[in-house]
Amino acid sequence: MTPNPSITIYHNPSCGTSRNTLALIRHAGIEPHVVEYLKTPLDKPALRALVKAMGVTVRSVLREKGTPYADLGLADANLTDDQLLDAIAAHPILLNRPIVVTALGAKLCRPSEAVLELLPVATLPDFAKEDGEVVVDTGARHA
Repeated sequence: MTPNPSITIYHNPSCGTSRNTLALIRHAGIEPHVVEYLKTPLDKPALRALVKAMGVTVRSVLREKGTPYADLGLADANLTDDQLLDAIAAHPILLNRPIVVTALGAKLCRPSEAVLELLPVATLPDFAKEDGEVVVDTGARHA
């Protein structure tokens, strides 16, 4: 496996989608930099930079299921990005996962095969997810 510190996955090993995404990266022969963000939470500036790199809204990276989202009142549309980033920094489980960053871009990889667009490799052989679903790589990559 080729270590590639220029590819980072923000990973939660308890999440099947995150495990499948990491396995797909490794299937490409790449060993990414793995950040278990629940053990090593991102601070507010790092979260802001990650959201900016993805070109999405802060709200779009919030996870509701299995988090304190409702208890914290995060559905309130009047909350600012700063307030949402503060909540994610204080409660890292609120960050949806997995997020992958490569030279080709950054994105939330749900479903896990979305990571294929970010991998700097040729078309990969078929890959079977944990549940047996087969992922076929079409070779489409971000430019």
